[in-house]
Amino acid sequence: MADMTRVFGIVGWKNSGKTTLVVDLVRVFREKGLTVSTAKHAHHHFDVDGPGKDSFLHREAGARQVMIAPDSRWALMTEHGGPERPPLAALVARMSSVDIILAEGFKVDPHPKLEVRRDHATPLIAAEDPTVRAVVTPDAAVRPQCSCPVLPRDDVAAIAGLILKTLNG
Repeated sequence: MADMTRVFGIVGWKNSGKTTLVVDLVRVFREKGLTVSTAKHAHHHFDVDGPGKDSFLHREAGARQVMIAPDSRWALMTEHGGPERPPLAALVARMSSVDIILAEGFKVDPHPKLEVRRDHATPLIAAEDPTVRAVVTPDAAVRPQCSCPVLPRDDVAAIAGLILKTLNG
């Protein structure tokens, strides 16, 4: 079971480059020999399967959990019954223990995070959220109005270093 002390978030507005950065960070951490998991918040309705699939029929019939298990992986879908997603801590508690969990999205949860910015016209999350430890931008010369460090997007090693330093205290 994973715990929140291993979670670091990647937040930003739509199309800011969050997913690309998460993928780059997973690769860097894996190259360092670390185990990494990810959690992705989706703002829209998302379904792993769809009408006509056996697993969909199981859930439609009322199964609370449905596991799909092909040879190379497995996925467990849980119907939590509420209109809103559970808090990130409750989701992380269901994950296996790893060195790092990168949480993409989950802006309102109280874990350390960095903000990815591509468009300087969008509101600065770091200005209002003290859990944002750094801002990542492709143009570090355009310094956002915040007291946290600003890292260039192309320096994934520095970004990974900041995450490790934060998680390891």
